[in-house]
Amino acid sequence: MKKVLLISANRMKNPYPVYPLGLDYVAGALNLHHETKILDMIDLASPEALGEQIRKYAPDYIGLSIRNIDNTDTINSRGFLSDYQDLVAVIRQNSKAKLILGGSGYTVFPVEFFRALHADYGVAGEGERFPALLSALENKTDVTAIPGVITKETSSVAYRAWDGDIHRAFDPDAAHTKYYLSYGGMLNLQTKRGCPFRCSYCTYPHIEGGKMRFFAPDEVARQARELQEAGAKYIFMTDSAFNASFEHSLQVARAFTDARISIPWGGFFAPTVPPDDYYAKLADAGLTHVEFGTESMCDAMLTNLRKPFVAAEVFVAHQKALAAGLYIAHYFLLGGPGENPDTLQATLRGVDRLEKAVFFFFCGIRIYPHTALYETALHEGQINASQNLLEPVFYRSPHLSDIEIIKSVEAHAAGRINWLVGAAESKATRILPRLYERGHTGPLWEHLIS
Repeated sequence: MKKVLLISANRMKNPYPVYPLGLDYVAGALNLHHETKILDMIDLASPEALGEQIRKYAPDYIGLSIRNIDNTDTINSRGFLSDYQDLVAVIRQNSKAKLILGGSGYTVFPVEFFRALHADYGVAGEGERFPALLSALENKTDVTAIPGVITKETSSVAYRAWDGDIHRAFDPDAAHTKYYLSYGGMLNLQTKRGCPFRCSYCTYPHIEGGKMRFFAPDEVARQARELQEAGAKYIFMTDSAFNASFEHSLQVARAFTDARISIPWGGFFAPTVPPDDYYAKLADAGLTHVEFGTESMCDAMLTNLRKPFVAAEVFVAHQKALAAGLYIAHYFLLGGPGENPDTLQATLRGVDRLEKAVFFFFCGIRIYPHTALYETALHEGQINASQNLLEPVFYRSPHLSDIEIIKSVEAHAAGRINWLVGAAESKATRILPRLYERGHTGPLWEHLIS
């Protein structure tokens, strides 16, 4: 049985380290015919440690998963390509195995990453097609017939959402699992793939498809129980929006109750108007943290961003979650198409009306291909069709600069600790490593609520 080494390239720990869930699914797809091992660069102390692990395992294939393209910070922007080039150099120095790229970040720029990292192959889209690529290589059949596979001859990529079986292979004894259990205690879970929303800036529909594919609630609960028994202290739902289907999310909550899930959990939510007692039912099943992708409190901007709600619905969703006793955070993307001093002030006045929550403000929106924002930026001449966007490029409102936005938000925040703006976010999150080291668990932003 040939061996596959799966490496998570992510090293970002702010605001907290994220368990490499995608590689569990890749391992689940591979395990029938290949021996697999997962290494996580967050857990490895140095490039030398990675080299030693590679030599010791002696894989036949190496899969490198790229999740983060850059730090998405408009003021102190930094792309991660050079980090990944250094990582590939270590891999090449210690192994002659075929190098295959994949991951959500990779899927946004599959050809660009492939060429910059001089890989042997790439898999854009969901990793369940990894075994088909290896089978084609071993049987010497045409790999280009597999949707999403990239080779040296590839100039454009066409792929479709995976429609086969999906299995997660979670190893409670793996070194990287033990790292997350000891540092924050947070593991993650997925209840569906695909996003039905069409937000102008978002890559989720491109990566996972626009049609929701639901996992059986009992299976989701079984996995949650497995994480709990492994020692997890908190579960984060990685769905683009956990409540994109009210019916399915309630089924998952009921399955959690039946499976006696006792640890808290949270996730991303769209601030749409929920059914009666929706948040109360989720809270009864263990939900503690709601992170709303609100983006603006101005209806004109919400329309420009193609959000599936208006500001009045944000207030309703917020109050429903608050009444259920949940911790609430709202995320805002400022500076998009049409942003001006009036729309910004409308958002800030709206935020003032949201009680007992934490607010994360991001000033400037990263431009990704395959999005409506890309087309807008192209039409406005902010980018050109031949431009390589692998290094960070942000949409700039012609009516308001990033610096002006940050200054306005900071002035309005007036030092309130629950308003996290640009660099202020990094200042606030400096305390998280110390809290984790002292044994605190979960996302911890709830301590900033005032």
